[in-house]
Amino acid sequence: MTVPHQSTPSRDPRAKLPEDRRHMIRRRWLTAVTIVLLVGIPAGYLVISAGQSRDSGRDKERESSAAGLQANWPSLMKRRVFEVPVPAGAWDVAYYETSNWKTSRLYVQFTTTAGGLDAFLAESGTGRARLTSGRITVGDRDAEIAGWTFGDGATDATAAGTTGGTAWAGTSVLREEPRPDTDITVDLTDPAFPRVYAVSATSP
Repeated sequence: MTVPHQSTPSRDPRAKLPEDRRHMIRRRWLTAVTIVLLVGIPAGYLVISAGQSRDSGRDKERESSAAGLQANWPSLMKRRVFEVPVPAGAWDVAYYETSNWKTSRLYVQFTTTAGGLDAFLAESGTGRARLTSGRITVGDRDAEIAGWTFGDGATDATAAGTTGGTAWAGTSVLREEPRPDTDITVDLTDPAFPRVYAVSATSP
């Protein structure tokens, strides 16, 4: 006798899933969430970091592309990095910074007192005795970049003490790498209130 085929009764969709099936679905969800977190969080940090770096680069670019000297004090960090210790109480302070893949330069000018000049030279690692009368240590290219004019004076130690009525004196401070080298030229026409021009260069 043929037994009639009995179909498998359909499962009520409202019925609970078997325990192992629920564990499998839960594991899949946890795996998916973990992947999203592992991929999404670092990607978010990268986007934020890239935006901050871009903004920082734009700020530096705007500063470096400013036309000539800025009538302001360079930041304390810049003064430390380039070892240009502008003396306290100096006035008519201005600076300009340039940077490329090879060299970074800080151009600084200021007026100070005789005592302020001595303090500046001492903190720079030199002294008034090292200033050579008539010597202009800032090169033509650096002078042009900063917008400085030193007249037609020679740039060696045998030059005359004055150039075009201006009493120049200069020295160069050479330091061991990676510390910067600094060219210092001083206008001593009024010895009581010397005017200092300094160019400090370092490799990034």
